[in-house]
Amino acid sequence: MVENKQFCTFYLGNLFFGVEVENVQEVFKYQEMTRVPLAPSVVRGLINLRGQIITAIDLRARLGMEELPEGQMPMNVVVRTEEGVVSLLVDEIADVLEVSEENFERPPDTIDEITRELVLGVYKLDNKLLLILDTQKTVRMGPGVGAVSVAGEI
Repeated sequence: MVENKQFCTFYLGNLFFGVEVENVQEVFKYQEMTRVPLAPSVVRGLINLRGQIITAIDLRARLGMEELPEGQMPMNVVVRTEEGVVSLLVDEIADVLEVSEENFERPPDTIDEITRELVLGVYKLDNKLLLILDTQKTVRMGPGVGAVSVAGEI
């Protein structure tokens, strides 16, 4: 029997990403955040979400993409990771999709190296690829740097 998986999907430019639904706490529109001095450049700031302080990661910066056009505000996809709860800043939230495991493949060589390192694989859909984001790798900044999470309670 073929198993289906559900993903919360979103866009970054023309790339279509998904995160497993069970790892998503919530999604919401842009919210003001507090800058963190000396934080890695991908850390956009901290968000106070009903008393919980959450690190916001600029997913465009993490993937080496250009910044959003002036005046366009990112959306938040709040995910649970081993390091804690983190907000991924994305261009646009899409739907929850259910896909068949039989359509899962390794990341193709046609996507850039940084993106390929941060995706678990892809699902071929009718008119596009759904790239499955590895949230654990995404919140880690590399050897010796550790995770970007500085979240806590106030």
